[in-house]
Amino acid sequence: MPTLDRFSTQAADYSRYRIAYPAELYDWLLPQVESRERAWDCATGNGQVAAVLADSFVRVDATDLSQNQLAQAPARPNIQYQRATAEHTPFPNQRFDLITVAQAVHWFDSEAYHREVRRVARPGAVLAEWGYNLCRLETPELNRVLDEFHDVTSAPYWDANRRHIENEYANLPFPFADVRHARFAVVKHWTAGDMLNYLRTWSATANYARQHAGADMVALVADELRQLWGPEARPATFPVFVRTGRVE
Repeated sequence: MPTLDRFSTQAADYSRYRIAYPAELYDWLLPQVESRERAWDCATGNGQVAAVLADSFVRVDATDLSQNQLAQAPARPNIQYQRATAEHTPFPNQRFDLITVAQAVHWFDSEAYHREVRRVARPGAVLAEWGYNLCRLETPELNRVLDEFHDVTSAPYWDANRRHIENEYANLPFPFADVRHARFAVVKHWTAGDMLNYLRTWSATANYARQHAGADMVALVADELRQLWGPEARPATFPVFVRTGRVE
């Protein structure tokens, strides 16, 4: 099963409107890693995780299927970006002390990806996978509009893989040792326009556009959401889930 590319067309918006992960996540993760020589950020997207890891590791290798996404990534002297899938990389055996995958593992061929992880990980390396679910807003009315757009309007356009985010990877295999779980939250203070642009980064939105001659599915909810939201910035809280394991 090939890895799916659902984010090249909206790479610029993805870089601007997708969440950054909280410092508390890294504070929880990094003490689990015994050596800080090399890290691989798999499916790096716009490089946000790689840029954080670069502050703690001698070298970070960051890969992504999408060249458009990589073009949005920040340059750092100790980060090497390159195009590669999760299942097939150019790295030598036993290369990495830490492997990270943020909001992407549900797109992979699990068996082939795990085989590649075991090949390139050093003995005792840590694998960390995390993601986040649909945000919660501050009023029932706004949550109703968002939920209807997610659960009804966009439902026919979600890939089946997306269900793994909704159940927090519970049905994706994770055959590693010393498994740990944690939860965090990210709060964004957004205007209605910010929220609508975030919705445009969804894979379902991109699928809709492909099937409807480039049409903007977000336009179907824009007027109602803007009216309820008003002109001010409002909090949107994203629940983040993470699991780590050790490669033996």
